[in-house]
Amino acid sequence: MKRSIITINDDKCNGCGLCVPDCPEGALQIIDGKARLVSDLFCDGLGACIKTCPEGALIVEEREAEPYSERRVMENVARHGVNVIRAHLHHLKDHGEMNYLREAVEYLREKNIPVPEIDEPETSSQACGCPGSAARDMRDRPGSIAGAAGISARAGSELRQWPVQLKLLNPAAPYFDGAHLLLAADCTPFAYGNFHQDFLKNRIVIMFCPKLDPFIEEYIDKLAAVVSLHNIKSITVARMEVPCCGGVNAVLERAMQKAGKRIPVREAVISIRGDILHEYPLPAARVL
Repeated sequence: MKRSIITINDDKCNGCGLCVPDCPEGALQIIDGKARLVSDLFCDGLGACIKTCPEGALIVEEREAEPYSERRVMENVARHGVNVIRAHLHHLKDHGEMNYLREAVEYLREKNIPVPEIDEPETSSQACGCPGSAARDMRDRPGSIAGAAGISARAGSELRQWPVQLKLLNPAAPYFDGAHLLLAADCTPFAYGNFHQDFLKNRIVIMFCPKLDPFIEEYIDKLAAVVSLHNIKSITVARMEVPCCGGVNAVLERAMQKAGKRIPVREAVISIRGDILHEYPLPAARVL
């Protein structure tokens, strides 16, 4: 099967071993002076090891690989004690892999192994995932800076959370509670000049590209988890006029069906020239 998995550039790897501790799953080892991926089964493809490689020898790519097995990983992780177990659970939580996290916790309970606490505030030394994917709630930040005449002298950011890309989002993040969601295609902020004020203000944004991103089934599951775990007030879809951008609606529709939720949805279609072509509620039947 094809899936995201770590690939190591032998020419760049100097065998320093800094990547090995950041892979609690035990997928990496130093063999013959080089980092090696010892088992496809153990690599989750989330890339926690990438940030510590000083040579840039590690990348995530989509290729044929054995399916990832959380239970096989836990057999390996559990042997190394509570700190490695905690690091692995943090790793899954940081990347929003809630299904794998549930599997890991179930395994620990089946084996009567204590489940370590993973909800404490993380420091830079605790975080095992990518620092860029750490959830940040910024809803209390000030909005735009207005000029004396009431006209915005410098448009302030209306972004209220981080990260914004669906691949990196944690469905359990607290900023989703009671939120108005903005589901935006990647190109929309570049095409529509007043994106922050007209779309992003007072909303939590989720962004992806339905044409170029290879994670659509994962996106459906993750978006379904967001609407299942939280009381979402409304959803606004902002997409481009090009046909492929209609995939945003398709992902939302399948996610809503999977979650069994009925949430008001409004769609705005933006032209390549930066105008709003259409803005209307989607029929309820399409989002059930």
